[in-house]
Amino acid sequence: MAGTFAGALEARQIEVDPQRYDVEATGEIETDDGVLVIKRIRVDYRLAVPDERRADAERVHDIHARFCPVARSLAGAIEISTHLELL
Repeated sequence: MAGTFAGALEARQIEVDPQRYDVEATGEIETDDGVLVIKRIRVDYRLAVPDERRADAERVHDIHARFCPVARSLAGAIEISTHLELL
């Protein structure tokens, strides 16, 4: 998901580099009939972006999961949520 989001930002000439872009993913695991199962994944993005590009970054965040192979593959099996913090 991080790659899809970064690629969509770069396509809109929003710079993505390690000093401006950070991602943290957290999973929640539950036991289902004695087997550990990933139930939820939360992806937190932190992005430093100029004020005039904030709306563009928010729009990309709003749609990127629809075009992400990972998110589409896991849809229906694992609940995925994302959060964007603009710096």
